[in-house]
Formats: sequence, structure tokens, C-alpha cells
Amino acid sequence: MSLKRIYNTLFKCYGPQGWWPGETPFEIMVGAVLTQNTAWLNVERAINNLLDADALSPEAILEAQPTQLASWLKPSGYFNVKAKRLKNYCHWYLQNDTYQGLSVWPTEALRSGLLSVNGVGPETADDILLYAFERPVFVIDAYTRRLFKRLGLIEGDEHYEELRQFFESGLRKSNERIKLFNEYHALIVSHAKDFCKTRPVCEQCCLFKLCQQSC
Repeated sequence: MSLKRIYNTLFKCYGPQGWWPGETPFEIMVGAVLTQNTAWLNVERAINNLLDADALSPEAILEAQPTQLASWLKPSGYFNVKAKRLKNYCHWYLQNDTYQGLSVWPTEALRSGLLSVNGVGPETADDILLYAFERPVFVIDAYTRRLFKRLGLIEGDEHYEELRQFFESGLRKSNERIKLFNEYHALIVSHAKDFCKTRPVCEQCCLFKLCQQSC
């Protein structure tokens, strides 16, 4: 069973996802920080709060009082922690000449820079790399681990970097890798939320015939 076959099956089932929602690269970055440990709907509410307050910019976020920023981010959960992380990110972002300056960094250097920010882990860094900077990195999240463990392609407890290399190597021959990685990750999220849940809905799953752990 190939990674591309799974992708083709998911794409046939769901069609293009149009992910990641965001009007600007910076909005995508903010969403990547805020989506940790929460549903996307909650992130949208927090981003709308920032938009309503005319505070969706790195300068405005840094100028905001911590309590005020936390109140805007409250819908996303862990709002005090996320306020600190977002300020950390904005400080680093401005220090490195924002998108214009960072966009010329080589991918590995940019990834290392993102990971140097307190509160930015591998998944968040790769979300930003793929969706905001359009770099060919594959995002690994809990949905990916769950789905591909059930399909029998991974154990599920591998190190993040091991899984990232597994997917990137397995899709190395594909054209338009950035577009493919973007769509693939979005399709995995959509499928895992609707069917490959903690308690899976196997009977209606488009991957049912390929799955080694189907009901």
C-alpha cells in the first residue's frame, strides 16, 4: 500500500480542502500557534477577536498588555500560555525582518529558527513552514499517527522526525510536493475528525478495505 494510493483515495472521497484558512501569512502563523490543543473553530474565534480589536499584527500583539491579549485569545484555551507564546513568536518574527526577511532563509535554517522560539514545537514549526512559507515539509500530528497506525504503515510511537522523513521520502517522486503535502495533511485531518476517530466509524470509511485495524 503506497502513501500516494492513500492520498488518491482520500482526495477522491473529500476533494480539495483549501487549507490553511488565513488571509495573510502572518494570520496563518498566529493560527498555527493558537491551534495547539484546541479545535479550529476556537482558533477562528480568537483570531476574530484580534481582528475586531485591530490587533492582528506582530506590533499590536507585542504592544498589548498580557491580560488584554489573553482575553482576546480566551476562546482558543490555555489563553495565558498562548499569549506568552504568541508574544515570543512576534518578538522573533520582528527581530528577523518579518516575512520579507525570513522568506529568503533556507528551509532547514528557517525550521531551526522557528524551533528556537519558546513555545514552538515541531508540529507548529512545520505548519508555519508548509502553509505560511510554502516549504515542502510534511506535518505530523496526532491524526496522522492514529490513521497510519491503523493502516499498518507505522507503529504510531515513532519520533516526530522519523515520521516526517518517512512521509517526505515516500512522496519524494511526486510533482508539486508543496501542494501535495498541503492537501494531504488537510485530508488526513478531515478524515480523522469524521471517521478515523478514537472510536472509528469503519463502515463508512473510504479506507476501510485498506485498513488492518478496521472494525
